[in-house]
Amino acid sequence: MHRFFAIANIELSKPGNLRHQLGRVLAIDRESSFVAVSAYEDKFALIHVSVCQSPHGSGRGVISDKKYFYPPENEEDARTVSGASRTSIRGTIWTMRFISTSQGEEYYPVLAMIINRKGSDVNDLSLFGHESSSDVISHISDYSEIGPLALDISEIPEMLGFALLFRVGDALLLDLRNPSNVCCIRRISLTTSLIGEQVTVEDSCPGLDVDDDVAACALLELRDSANNILKDDGYMDIDGVDSRGSVKSRIICSWSWEPPDPIRQGWARLLFCLDDGEFHILDFTSDVEGVKLYTFEYVDRSLPCKPLLWMKNTMIIGFVEMGDGMIFKLGHRRLFLKSTIQNVAPILDLAIADYHGEKQDQMFACCGMCPEGSLRVLRNGVNVEKLLRTEAIYQGVTGLWTLRMKTNDAYHSFLVLSFVEETRILSVGLSFNDISDAVGFQPDVCTLACGLVTDGLLVQIHSKGVKLCLPTVYAHPEGAPLTSPICTNWYPDITISVGAVGHNIVVVATSNPCCLYVLGLRSSSPYQYELYETQHVQLQYEVSCISIPQEELRPDNVTLSGGERDNFSNNPSADVNVRKFAVIGTHKPSVEIISVEPGEALRLLTIGTISVNNALGAPVSGCIPENVRFVAAERFYILAGLRNGMLLRFESEATEHYFPGSFYKDSSIPSVTAFLQLISIRRIGITPVFLVPIHDSANADIIVLSDRPWLLHAARHSLAYSSISFLPASHVTPVSSVDCPNGLLFVAESCLHLVEMVHGKRLNAQKFSIGGTPRKVLYHNESRTLLVLRTGLSGASCSSDIVQVDPQNGVLLSRYKCEPGETAKCMQITKIGSDQVLVVGTSRSAGRSMMSNGEAESTKGRLIVLSLEAVESPRESSSFIPTSSFNPSSHSGSPFHDIIGYTTEEFSSNSLCSSPDEFCCNQIQAEQMAGHLRSLSHATLSGAVLAVYPYLDRYVLAAAGNAIYVFGFANENPHRMKKCTVGRTRFTITCLKTFASRIAVGDCRDGVLFYSYNESHRKLELIYSDPAQRLVGDIALLNCETAVVSDRRGSISVLSSTRLEISESPQKNLAVNCSFYMGETAMSIQKASICCFIDC
Repeated sequence: MHRFFAIANIELSKPGNLRHQLGRVLAIDRESSFVAVSAYEDKFALIHVSVCQSPHGSGRGVISDKKYFYPPENEEDARTVSGASRTSIRGTIWTMRFISTSQGEEYYPVLAMIINRKGSDVNDLSLFGHESSSDVISHISDYSEIGPLALDISEIPEMLGFALLFRVGDALLLDLRNPSNVCCIRRISLTTSLIGEQVTVEDSCPGLDVDDDVAACALLELRDSANNILKDDGYMDIDGVDSRGSVKSRIICSWSWEPPDPIRQGWARLLFCLDDGEFHILDFTSDVEGVKLYTFEYVDRSLPCKPLLWMKNTMIIGFVEMGDGMIFKLGHRRLFLKSTIQNVAPILDLAIADYHGEKQDQMFACCGMCPEGSLRVLRNGVNVEKLLRTEAIYQGVTGLWTLRMKTNDAYHSFLVLSFVEETRILSVGLSFNDISDAVGFQPDVCTLACGLVTDGLLVQIHSKGVKLCLPTVYAHPEGAPLTSPICTNWYPDITISVGAVGHNIVVVATSNPCCLYVLGLRSSSPYQYELYETQHVQLQYEVSCISIPQEELRPDNVTLSGGERDNFSNNPSADVNVRKFAVIGTHKPSVEIISVEPGEALRLLTIGTISVNNALGAPVSGCIPENVRFVAAERFYILAGLRNGMLLRFESEATEHYFPGSFYKDSSIPSVTAFLQLISIRRIGITPVFLVPIHDSANADIIVLSDRPWLLHAARHSLAYSSISFLPASHVTPVSSVDCPNGLLFVAESCLHLVEMVHGKRLNAQKFSIGGTPRKVLYHNESRTLLVLRTGLSGASCSSDIVQVDPQNGVLLSRYKCEPGETAKCMQITKIGSDQVLVVGTSRSAGRSMMSNGEAESTKGRLIVLSLEAVESPRESSSFIPTSSFNPSSHSGSPFHDIIGYTTEEFSSNSLCSSPDEFCCNQIQAEQMAGHLRSLSHATLSGAVLAVYPYLDRYVLAAAGNAIYVFGFANENPHRMKKCTVGRTRFTITCLKTFASRIAVGDCRDGVLFYSYNESHRKLELIYSDPAQRLVGDIALLNCETAVVSDRRGSISVLSSTRLEISESPQKNLAVNCSFYMGETAMSIQKASICCFIDC
């Protein structure tokens, strides 16, 4: 990771946050000789910096500085700056920029500053300069032209003394060659609202018409997101939704100048973005008469960017506020999107869940704001180091394999690439050279499978037959010393559909009729080899995939237990006791293990059936295995990747031996056909799943490919996997060479990518563009789905809702719409009797929830109880998901019974865990959800309900305004909600949490308050209070006496009881044990299990 290190520290003011303390705005001149730093108002400083050689001879630079303050801080400088050159700023400093002038002038450098004077309705442009003669800062001149509000200024590079003044609705071209007499020479209007319409340019002179409404509008527009919080639907609102129905003057929100080009001297190009997302380019040229606007053109339309950065090779980087940034390529009147820059801010809420009970916690975060709101799924990931990327010349790749020349070779020798109608073989080394002719594979066919059948002999399987090849010395030093490879072929009477290569064995299958062939290898003389058919059987169902373990099962490559381990220890030749076998997937659909032992008839050793509940018409084809793999761990198991994106794990029912009895050739072991039991099922993606081990051993970890790559940990129980930090790929193979012994070769974007997995953990994020602003998220354990609270929706039917989302693929399963004009604020899952319900708090007013002094607004809110009975599991809502079916006697013990599926709405997803090079472009179809969440009961309260929480398994707490309501349910019936009591605080309550019988309340002024509910008296009793005033962001209770609290100043504190006597005042019985200043407000704090931070 690249880091910045400070090489010097220049103190400008004492720590604090006063308006007159320096540190708000920073500017650097073009030669990097001066740095300007301003306060919020009335004051700025100029620092002259220079880089010197380190006195220690280390070569690192140190900075010497000289500081100049304005107004001057000492009396001597104050006396020097006198007369007209001494003018107090007396206003708010909006922005400042250096203006390049000749160094021989009286003032160097010149600093231009936009200032809003106290009591003025307009912004002034003030120029300040450093007087070389007196070595002080002087005020040079002021410029204020009647018209819209001035916002910012930028010098024109390579054109000394000229600048652009950006205002609301226009931009002015200024001549600053004489800083004492600033004049405007051009005005560029931006008031049009037509997409692509050219901006207008007109000569400018003093006396432009002033528009007070435009100026007032500009002041409103310039409010940042923090101010939007106050103007919209509550203290946490960031939607910034307004009713801008009329055409308004547009603002340049970001701009960037093209890097200087030595060939085009005297030219300057400006790319700017308007606040409506339009991009325009202005071309300037200079001659003896001055600077002229040469051309202007509309470029494109996208999201408004803040800021823009114009890089070399016409690459443009745009950062979006509260959304993902973008990297563009500038073309002819067009911006071509090349990549995205991940931005998860702001994170409004998060949920932590052990998604499948495998001690692999995942985080689900609400990120961004409307219209760029998204749901991010954060998982443990595997980092990769990108070593090599080829040109995009590998279109239509259908297969990718790496092969060794001999079984015991340390490195791979051949890379096989299969295309639709072609096969090429490359050498593995410092460079990938084409050696197809020297290996002998059929070049004009699509290779279905290939492998090393024995040392020195390679096998190619294609649709017409099987080819055995002995490469020449040109392909490998240990090849045949001949001019051409030695090859022999085996052809069936019908077309081959799938095949696999093992040690001294080849297995192929045909589709019509459905037959399975086993081929052996024999040699009649040196360099004379032959493939021959050893077994042949006709099957009832077509074979979809075949896998043969690539090594003999020995004590050092499988993990055994008990007597089985002793058997291997006492009998070194015990590995020969196990029959040779192959794993096949069929169109039944099923996963089967068959014996391919030489000299024996083909026989079924064990089977695992995948049955489908086809009540809703889900096609069986989605449940057909696309890839199968045998894994030897503490118990052997079979992995099956299905065509619908599902990953299944099957284990044997046998318990006495490592393998079922039918696997052994020893007659003393009962040969009873066992069935494979479905242990785990996961949705990896929506495309077929491919399984590629990272090396040839039976216990190797496995790369799982679907929509994105995953690393499956073979030795774990169930199915445990981590996302790989790489973009979606169609094929992958391990590659081992002298220079890269642990490489992986991916096929993605028609390129070959050589990468290497590196040590160290990272978090990978998958993005689902969810629409609106996601504010709250809960994980529902029973259905393994997410409940998301959204606001800022653009639909006419409602502006806020609660949706149920499948975290694997972003499918929307069900929805509850708030009433028109109603906004959901909070939600929690609780249990009432035997029923699980979702309790939602809302506000029935679009205004603020509290006043600026912390008191609650006189609004109304609702407490709504929603049923979760209809909330479906993702396995019930995703298309083509199989059920498990074993033999008839064991089906009742299946962990999954009737798993049905149908097509539902899907959020657009961007797999940022794979790469930052993807872009999310799909849109939500909000009305095509599977079902609706049903309301059971509701209560109307005085005040917006900003927090709810379950209490003692039989109550629900709700905070509305400054009141805490305790609700119970008669006879544990969610339809019969009743109010038990109500307590009040002084100010608006922002959050609620409980632990056992303790209630923690956070409000916007009095901090944290601990309560307890007296059931016999039906009264809330204040137990502990916060000794300091704080605006609470969130609370997490560690126990009944300790709370972790975040506040809106960016601090996190741990508060607990001081164990004072009962007679002490409750206003002083909480103490701060420790605190930490983050600088940013923590919107959500949750107590997580320690396994979140342990490498699982």
